[in-house]
Amino acid sequence: VLCVVGLNAVFDALVINKLNVLELIQKLLHKDKSLEVSPQRKGLLFRITLLMSGGASILYIRWRIMGTGPPAFTEVDNPASFADSLFVRAINYNYYYSLNAWLLLCPWWLCFDWSMGCIPLIKSVSDWRIIALAALWFCLIGLICQALCSEDSHKRRILTLGLGFLIIPFLPASNLFFRVGFVIAERVIYLPSIGYCILFTYGFSLLSKQAKKKKILAVAVLGILLINVMRCALRSSQWRSEEQLFRSALSVCPLNAKVHYNVGKNLADKGNQSAAIKYYREAVRLNPKYVHAMNNLGNILKERNELQEAEELLSLAVQIQPDFAAAWMNLGIVQNSLRRFEEAEQSYWTAIKHRKKYPDCYYNLGRLYADLNRHVDALNAWRNATVLKPEHSLAWNNMIILLDNTGNLAQAEAVGREALELIPNDHSLMFSLANVLGKSQKYKESEALFLKAIKANPNAASYHGNLAVLYHRWGNLDLAKKHYEVSLKLDPMAPGTKENYNLLRRKLEQLQKKGSA
Repeated sequence: VLCVVGLNAVFDALVINKLNVLELIQKLLHKDKSLEVSPQRKGLLFRITLLMSGGASILYIRWRIMGTGPPAFTEVDNPASFADSLFVRAINYNYYYSLNAWLLLCPWWLCFDWSMGCIPLIKSVSDWRIIALAALWFCLIGLICQALCSEDSHKRRILTLGLGFLIIPFLPASNLFFRVGFVIAERVIYLPSIGYCILFTYGFSLLSKQAKKKKILAVAVLGILLINVMRCALRSSQWRSEEQLFRSALSVCPLNAKVHYNVGKNLADKGNQSAAIKYYREAVRLNPKYVHAMNNLGNILKERNELQEAEELLSLAVQIQPDFAAAWMNLGIVQNSLRRFEEAEQSYWTAIKHRKKYPDCYYNLGRLYADLNRHVDALNAWRNATVLKPEHSLAWNNMIILLDNTGNLAQAEAVGREALELIPNDHSLMFSLANVLGKSQKYKESEALFLKAIKANPNAASYHGNLAVLYHRWGNLDLAKKHYEVSLKLDPMAPGTKENYNLLRRKLEQLQKKGSA
């Protein structure tokens, strides 16, 4: 918005009022008495004052929304701004400007993220990339001189307008006034592209006046247009999915750890853990302090039961970032699996210390207490999880199962009903509460819940098996036989189901013998 305010002021001054910038500067420097404020200039000053007031108001509102302070950025977001040497900062900022200029001229290197080592810092004048800086400033200084010193007023206005539209919108991203949270962001050159188009079009119009080159120029411009249309179509297709977008960045920024992290995360989300591990490892190699990559890699290794390496990675992550709550929780899960219960409990509480509202951590803490037979502590932890996240199905389920297993059927039933009120369509909760009701001999209600759970998840062998047990107890032997057979068909190795089925068959055979006698 502030950039648009500046552009409006430039357009008003240069196009509507046809202001000669060089002449104005000279008169101001020499305190020329002929510098009178005409009615037209008064109108310009009034409009610019209004624009500046509006811009200042917007800036103040933004400042208040942000908490009256700038956002906090890290070195990986913008490495040059954290360099100790003023020379290194200045030279790299200018190199970033040249890269932005190149993206306007040739938008071929496009990447969703340019941080985390994507562009190595220039640290000495012997770096060949210095040429890019020289080329940028040679062109800019030439254009500025033409814009200020040309005797042709039309040329002067167009060049000044083009440069104004090119430079002013880019200033907030230039690191000159405040640190920004990126190295290059393609979105910040959308508005400057207006100035680039003005300058490009004016340059083409000047060159085309030479009759001999008209056809060559026309073919060149059409070629550029065609190439850019094709490039635009390709880039649009890359934005159709996360996988294509992330993979397209690998060829542009192979040194960017975040690119490898995002490719790995996308693969992990799709269940391709082996490929995800490769990209997570590369992300950690490129940035040995990348705690999020360590945490995700540790998680996958934990699931693959590679607990030793998982613990090493997660321990390193919390050393680098002591307030990383998710890594503390995952470290606790690994330590619990390694049966180091005291360390696991300490890790869980550290995670909760750094993230007060952490239902998943309370859930895992409850599992730890259940393993230690600290039933009251387990129930309290799971209750905390459901208070923080009422739809936490696993915490509700574990409470019902623990109360059921310890013989507290009335309390288990109450918790089950409370859970189903909050999450009415969760079939696992229906199943757990149906088991409790069956033990309490509330057969009809239990049957209804079992059937509802089976309708939601018809391929769960345990659902059919436990419904068969209910019918067996209830005396509905034919229905019991039917559901035992469905359960065994779905899972022939289901624990206890085959024994119960054999008992039922013997009972049915005895009944048949009695009937025939």
